[in-house]
Amino acid sequence: MTSAPELTVIEVPVSDARVEPLLRELGDEYSRRYGKDAHAELARYPDEEFTAPYGGILLLLIEDGEPVAGGAFRRYDDTTAELKRIWTHSAHRRRGLARRVVTELEREAGARGYRRVYLTTGPRRPEARALYLAAGYAALFDTEADPETIGPLPFEKHLAEPDHTGKASTL
Repeated sequence: MTSAPELTVIEVPVSDARVEPLLRELGDEYSRRYGKDAHAELARYPDEEFTAPYGGILLLLIEDGEPVAGGAFRRYDDTTAELKRIWTHSAHRRRGLARRVVTELEREAGARGYRRVYLTTGPRRPEARALYLAAGYAALFDTEADPETIGPLPFEKHLAEPDHTGKASTL
């Protein structure tokens, strides 16, 4: 695995044209893995849920402005952000970009006052399951069970409390 390249991180609205490839490829991939059209599921949440002050969409851009990875978060409850739509373009995988997306989403969620992050992934996404475990997320399911018998696999991670300077400190 090569190290992640230098990238620009930007926050954009759902309507930004650079988000469309993210959602299209993600929907196509989910549709292939689960055997049903997943595009409607991706459109299930109103765009407003992914806008400040409660949520956001972050994209990682290479030098020419092409999105190579991204993800979103939304308000789950008063203290919890829910990560959604984490994606790396198929031509840019295995380079640490998804991990960088998760880190950036956690940073931004923490800056908005969230103290916990929650997410789910599908049982047919073993690479996502491995990513979240490696990133310090606790599985909220029996990791020894067959994922197909569980359905969506829930995870959580508690974020560090900010210190008196507003910067995150370790717990």
